[in-house]
Amino acid sequence: MENSLYLGLSRQMTLRTNMAITANNIANMNTPGFRGQNMLFAEYLADPRGAEDELSFVYDRGQYQSTKAGPLQQTDNPLDMALVGPGFFGVAGPGDQPTYSRAGNFQIGTTGTLQTAAGFDVLDEGGAAIQIPQDAKEISIDDNGNVSTENGQIGKIQIVEFENIQELDPLGNNLYTTAAAAIPATQTKAKQGYVEGSNINAVMEMTNMIEISRSFQSMQQAMSVENDRLRSAIAKLTKTT
Repeated sequence: MENSLYLGLSRQMTLRTNMAITANNIANMNTPGFRGQNMLFAEYLADPRGAEDELSFVYDRGQYQSTKAGPLQQTDNPLDMALVGPGFFGVAGPGDQPTYSRAGNFQIGTTGTLQTAAGFDVLDEGGAAIQIPQDAKEISIDDNGNVSTENGQIGKIQIVEFENIQELDPLGNNLYTTAAAAIPATQTKAKQGYVEGSNINAVMEMTNMIEISRSFQSMQQAMSVENDRLRSAIAKLTKTT
């Protein structure tokens, strides 16, 4: 008798997760290099005892990212980099684990290394941090990620690609992690003085949020009606004359 309530609850749990993902997308609509996340739904079939028909539950199987590139924004800041193509920058993430990012709004850290806006070192092709000389007056970065000053080349930014971008998992701070092997970039070029904007469409995300909220409320109302029906049925069955 309670199967309908369990089905409704499974739907509400997925809607709650979907709302959290949508809210995170909206919060990052102005974050450089951010790519929107989308929820992946799946069906779970259960065979309840004493029933002929299977029950179809819904659950969140995971999430996938939108691979659409964000718009390029010109800044003329020599430390800003945008990637044109499917590649990612190599970054030393939390605990120095290898991570990847599309956000190219770089800065020079207190130790003189090239870092992301969150303070993580940008890596070179060998997996080491890129040290910027204190007396450097000019910094130039070419299409392949070669970093040079007026005295010559000092390093090359690690730019990599992946066979399947969906294998990258969001880690926070605009970073991704994956167990998949990175391959040298062949279809990606760097563009100095630009940053890639977020690929979030604010209007669509707000519309999604409204639809999710309405679906949740509708399911809550249906579950409330079903609960009242069950209580009434139980009261009638247990009523003594």
